[in-house]
Amino acid sequence: MSLNPMSACLNCSLLLAFMLLLQTALGQYNFSEVDRIVAANKKSLGGKLVTLVAKDGKIIYKNEVGEDIKMEAAMPVGTSSKWFTAALVMTFVDKKELSLDDPVGKYLPAYASYSKGYITIRQCLAEVTGIESEQKKVVRLLQKKKFASLEEEVNYYASHKDIITQPGKEFFYGDVAYNTLGRVLELVAKKKTFSKLMQERITKPAGMKKTSFLKDQGSEDPSSGAISTAGDYIRFMTMLLNDGIANGKQVLSKQSVEEMEKISFSGLPVKSAPKTAQGFHYGFGVWIQEADKNGKSMVVSCPGAEGAWPYLDRCRKYVCIVLTPQRDTDQEQRIFLQIKEEVEKQIKSECN
Repeated sequence: MSLNPMSACLNCSLLLAFMLLLQTALGQYNFSEVDRIVAANKKSLGGKLVTLVAKDGKIIYKNEVGEDIKMEAAMPVGTSSKWFTAALVMTFVDKKELSLDDPVGKYLPAYASYSKGYITIRQCLAEVTGIESEQKKVVRLLQKKKFASLEEEVNYYASHKDIITQPGKEFFYGDVAYNTLGRVLELVAKKKTFSKLMQERITKPAGMKKTSFLKDQGSEDPSSGAISTAGDYIRFMTMLLNDGIANGKQVLSKQSVEEMEKISFSGLPVKSAPKTAQGFHYGFGVWIQEADKNGKSMVVSCPGAEGAWPYLDRCRKYVCIVLTPQRDTDQEQRIFLQIKEEVEKQIKSECN
């Protein structure tokens, strides 16, 4: 068998080109500085955390710190649950099963009975209902045990919570608005629980196999009751980054994704907000962390008071999450923003 010199040379060149391409791909990112920041702040973040970065549907950075902390380890994500709930509401808008400007009294007779029925779905999503609320403090946790169902909890809001300011006039980050929305969805869907709706419309289509809103000692909690994983949250944000498409299916319309990421009720007094979101604006279930000169959202996030910090960067087309069981500290926003800055040094912006 004779060897064709031209053929051998061509094959060698192709192999060399492939090896160079592979080497370039493997060496495209250097996240050693992110490793350093995570290590330096390990104690501040509770000693247990997972950090993931994904681009083009692939994990390009993973750092798991602490025993039993893996990218697919399920843990509570607290108020970062609201991003999931807002997305679920928007599936109902997509199907024209409800409108953003519908009054909640259309679905909740108790709200209408106690003169709260005129508050809209939009105002609930934007956290500007004007209803007295509370953050995640001991009082709320004790109160939570009273409610056997989301229906019972929302009826309690109607009868016991006062409207302390005109809807649309002040921002207050609490539980009332999103749990109210959860109950509205149950009534619109008829005979389906909030958890079942979330599974059918968001978590299953997006491939989020370990995410749930199951009961613990009380009713389901659309505001802050999700159990999820860093990997599942990455899948959720990747779906949003892909204009609502996951696994070849349209989970949310592009219009709904854009609506969620618009600044809602800009310029209002902020009565309550998590420390990790200070200085940001609010959309529907998500914070607008950065916007371009025209006001279009470029970076959106959903930092929770429980240690989760997921964000999506449309300029660089990547998603990232830092997930830890640690409660909020004064240092968390600083740490998260340092991580983001170092990630950005490795991923080129695709914005004009």
